[in-house]
Amino acid sequence: MKKIYVNQIEERQIVESTFLVRDKITAMAKNGKPYMTLKLMDRSGEVEGRIWDRVDELAARFDKDDFIRVHSKASVYLGKMQLVIQDLRPVPEADVDLADFLPVSRRTQDEMREELDGLLTSLTDPHIESLLRSFFDDPAFFTRYRRAPAAKGMHHVYLGGLLEHSLAVAALACDVAARYPQVNRDLLICGTLLHDVGKVEELSYERSFDYTDDGKLLGHIVIGVQMIEDRIRTLPDFPHDLAVMIKHLILSHHGQYEFGSPKRPKFLEAVVLNFIDDLDSKINGVLSHIDKEPDREENWTSYHRLYDRYFYKGPKQSAKTPAQPALAAVSGGTKPAAEDKGKKEKKDYSKPLGATLAEQLKGKNLDLFSAMNEKGENS
Repeated sequence: MKKIYVNQIEERQIVESTFLVRDKITAMAKNGKPYMTLKLMDRSGEVEGRIWDRVDELAARFDKDDFIRVHSKASVYLGKMQLVIQDLRPVPEADVDLADFLPVSRRTQDEMREELDGLLTSLTDPHIESLLRSFFDDPAFFTRYRRAPAAKGMHHVYLGGLLEHSLAVAALACDVAARYPQVNRDLLICGTLLHDVGKVEELSYERSFDYTDDGKLLGHIVIGVQMIEDRIRTLPDFPHDLAVMIKHLILSHHGQYEFGSPKRPKFLEAVVLNFIDDLDSKINGVLSHIDKEPDREENWTSYHRLYDRYFYKGPKQSAKTPAQPALAAVSGGTKPAAEDKGKKEKKDYSKPLGATLAEQLKGKNLDLFSAMNEKGENS
């Protein structure tokens, strides 16, 4: 049983707890002495571990993706918490609860499935609906889709992250379609729900989050187009032109060649999908970075390598000013506060939204973080 989670570690604390080894790297110090760097994780976050002594002896006891119990001392180096490990031992998987080690979406699976079903019911194009239902009414596929993270390290990096991200982008799509009647709503929703479908094959997420061999060799865009083609072949009389447009949505959703996109968006719905996918991923990425440092006293976050900047968190909260709810990836879902007063009202996807995305972002630069996109991780 775990005693201390990553987000509970304090400087100079003696930490004796169990973690999942996300990464294991041996290097050589300037004096020629070997040392080891570990990435240790649990459901609350990730912390770096360092082994300076007995490196060969301790390294032989475990591998990447193993569970280990460490005896260590916490220290802050260059603004980041790390554990200096004096000793460790492997822990059998049978002795741990996996829910303690992998972060999980704060939204419940039942809640997200209900929202997905509402979207499918709202569709008017029978071909698009049949394609989406061939995926989401398939229990074997949906079990993987609802469990997968949306990325390895950029955004929605937790179990259920792919479904949560896809639904968020679909909600933005409904907002845009309500404002712009020229947008084909069904086609855009199809793109939002399938744009990252290849990530169920690209990523591994049984222990830690990493790339599969297929993911490294092909990538989720190519895998996703292949999966869609396989499903379309099982659907009689599926229009060829529609199939091509759906596949173009997948091929172009990263927007630019330098961001890993085989094609650039070449019709309206593809352009919209690129922007709203990028918008949701960036919002989640920034909020997650801020949430990793709940006890940081400064008004600014630590440096974010991928975005190449610090983020302003605002003035320190006073005792009279309650902090906003954190976007933490915790084990299990939590119900929105509105549900405390009764059952949550079901979304009506057929009605226009009051404050549209276009109105909120009018005159603003949607490409705020374009220079910081990382290939293969920006959506």
